[in-house]
Amino acid sequence: MLALGEEQSGRLLAQMHEDEIKEISSAMAQLGPVRSEVVEHLCIEFADNLGGAGNLVGSFENTERLLMKSLPRERVTQIMEEIRGPAGRTMWDKLGNVNEAVLANYLKNEYPQTVAVVLSKIRSDHAARVLALLPDSFAMEVVMRMLRMESVQRDVLDGVERTLRSEFMSNLARSTRRDAHEMMAEIFNNLDRQAETRFLSALEERNRDSAERIKALMFTFDDLQRLTSPAMQALLRAVEKDKLPLALKGASEKLRDLFFANLSERAGKMLREEIESLGPVKLRDVDDAQASVVALAKELAASGQIEISENKDEEMVY
Repeated sequence: MLALGEEQSGRLLAQMHEDEIKEISSAMAQLGPVRSEVVEHLCIEFADNLGGAGNLVGSFENTERLLMKSLPRERVTQIMEEIRGPAGRTMWDKLGNVNEAVLANYLKNEYPQTVAVVLSKIRSDHAARVLALLPDSFAMEVVMRMLRMESVQRDVLDGVERTLRSEFMSNLARSTRRDAHEMMAEIFNNLDRQAETRFLSALEERNRDSAERIKALMFTFDDLQRLTSPAMQALLRAVEKDKLPLALKGASEKLRDLFFANLSERAGKMLREEIESLGPVKLRDVDDAQASVVALAKELAASGQIEISENKDEEMVY
């Protein structure tokens, strides 16, 4: 980094995490004088190794094999379980990506003081959702400890992190390996209507149970009927206006009525006119528009902006 100069090093540092910057900065500060021939040899060796690597494939399997060359098997297993778990560099980043129900279910068996520390370290919106899922009396104990909490000592924080890593994250990584049916449902969601029908029909002939599980996990345009009225209105505000008439062109009357019910009379009238003015359209174009609306709904749900009913058979009252 020192040999690259300020401009190039600055561009690299901008891509790094704060912890990485601290580690590298500490090493740089303690280098002392380095002879020019050592710098030249190092740069040549680095360039040769990088240039001779050819195409690289980064994967869990390749990473695990590489780690096995230099670390004990137990340590490699621990590292791989951690990186296969929720995304995030630090433990608190990772906890921020754990479903609130899963996190609350674990924390309800911990000491209130421990839970207070955890909730003070994660995002406030995520902490609020976790707190709401804890038993009332236990949640109040946590709140009282958070109110009385002063700065947490480093050794206490390290202890909580070690416990979470060994008891929670490692188990979570093992228990949340991706379900094959869930993965196929996401793939099928991205097929056009004809391909989806073809594959599901073929799968039903070979394995009806798997076909039914995949269909239950899929989220289609018709499943927008599971949106609450506020969620539908949020979706209508966010959707691209040119996509909606095309998407509704191929929708059932029941689903169209749900969209219209969440628009003002004037906006609904304009939307109906836009749909009618389209004339004949290609099925593929309708599928693409509907897929775009579904993808947007899933994004809004993932970010917590809307809620989608888990039960496909659950009817909504308006």
